[in-house]
Amino acid sequence: MKLSDNSLAVKGQDRSRLTRRKHIMVKSKNRLKLLMCLGIIVLGTGMASVAHAQDAGLNALTVAVDTLWVMVAAFLVFFMNLGFGMVESGLCRAKNTVNILAKNFIVFAIASISFWVIGWGLMFGNGNSLLGLEGLFFASGADNSPAIGDAYQGAYQAIGWAGVPFWAKFFFQLVFAGTAATIVSGVVAERIKFVSFIIFSFLMVGVMYPVTGHWIWGGGWLQNLGMWDFAGSTVVHSVGGWAGLAGALLLGPRLDKYRQDGSVRPVYGHNMSMVTLGGLVLWFGWFGFNPGSTMGVGDGSAIAHIAVTTNTAAAAAILGATLTAWMLEGKPDLSMIVNGALAGLVAITAPCAFVGVGSAAIIGILAGILVVFAVLLFDRLHIDDPVGALSVHLVNGIFGTLAVGLFAQDGITGAATGDGLFFGGGFSLLGSQFIGVLSVGVFTFVSALIGWSIVKSLWGIRVTRDEELRGLDIGEHGMEAYAGFQIFSNQ
Repeated sequence: MKLSDNSLAVKGQDRSRLTRRKHIMVKSKNRLKLLMCLGIIVLGTGMASVAHAQDAGLNALTVAVDTLWVMVAAFLVFFMNLGFGMVESGLCRAKNTVNILAKNFIVFAIASISFWVIGWGLMFGNGNSLLGLEGLFFASGADNSPAIGDAYQGAYQAIGWAGVPFWAKFFFQLVFAGTAATIVSGVVAERIKFVSFIIFSFLMVGVMYPVTGHWIWGGGWLQNLGMWDFAGSTVVHSVGGWAGLAGALLLGPRLDKYRQDGSVRPVYGHNMSMVTLGGLVLWFGWFGFNPGSTMGVGDGSAIAHIAVTTNTAAAAAILGATLTAWMLEGKPDLSMIVNGALAGLVAITAPCAFVGVGSAAIIGILAGILVVFAVLLFDRLHIDDPVGALSVHLVNGIFGTLAVGLFAQDGITGAATGDGLFFGGGFSLLGSQFIGVLSVGVFTFVSALIGWSIVKSLWGIRVTRDEELRGLDIGEHGMEAYAGFQIFSNQ
């Protein structure tokens, strides 16, 4: 059967329509696939962006929380200046109260300027095993904190592990430097010239303190040797004690401290209420001093552990000092009770993150006993220390540092200290601690002796005999703390 031309034309048109439909369907399927792929890409990108944003948010939150913790801890340490002022003035005579308070007030101002000008750079600047050299003046080195680890690029690599902003690191370390200078004030109390103390404090915080601090905390040779000092039994307290000892030896004792036969004439403090309140302020401030040295919150376990070891050592030291003084003197001495607490706090400052609670109690008891005998020893040696600062900070700073080598438990809060002697670690850690104590002591004492000698040759360091007898409040400041109450001023 033969088809007409019209029929062929119709069939041709149908085939064309079918072909076009097939092309349209293929294109539609391809477009659908393309849209699905684009959707998956967009969704994946969005999810990645959300995840990245979440990570960035978590990192920012971590930095914020850590910064808040470090700053609050630093504020607590700053508040300790009040405690030092109260303890020192209360243990001294009323006629010197204004002088004591003035020294304790101005010393932090001096420390703030000195540490900013040069101390920070010497202590934490990139350098060699002895000194920081980079970013030396005015804390001006390059820094991209709060970046940490390999991401940190700056002049202060030694403290690049702390994931907080630069000025948070600076301020936290500043309040520690101020504490070291404040310790000296108590040792040289009731006979030092005000201007001489100011000049020496600038030298100490600007040069002496940061050099040994660099050795231990700034990537120096003692840190590389394996010495551990978590919060400053040596870096802060022993250094302040050694500098004070050099000053006390050059100054000599107070005029009425020792009788002609060499026996001790007791010189009583004028306000034990102030001493007690000041001691409690210091105890409270130490919860910033020690736990704050984590410089980060983490999961909080290290902070909690350090707070408990710190408190336990203080409590045990109070018992040790009270019982020892009671047995030796026949009565519990309040000044020994307060200084016992401070001795325990100083002793636990180095090992607080490295020892167990039981070890902290033992360290505290020994520190309390040690502070009583140290006070008696310094009196016998005619080294006049009006407030017991040498016994608290120097002696127990040394003991606390050595206690790391005796009681440390490797990894107890994550730090790889190695075990101390009493936990099967042998003498290696104890040896490193001993070398640190000895080297820091020699350097600080000699440099402080030189510093005091320079100040003495240029300005003198001791007030006149008349000023000392009348009181430094009138002689140095022209005023009295208790104006109108002459019974105080004549003591």
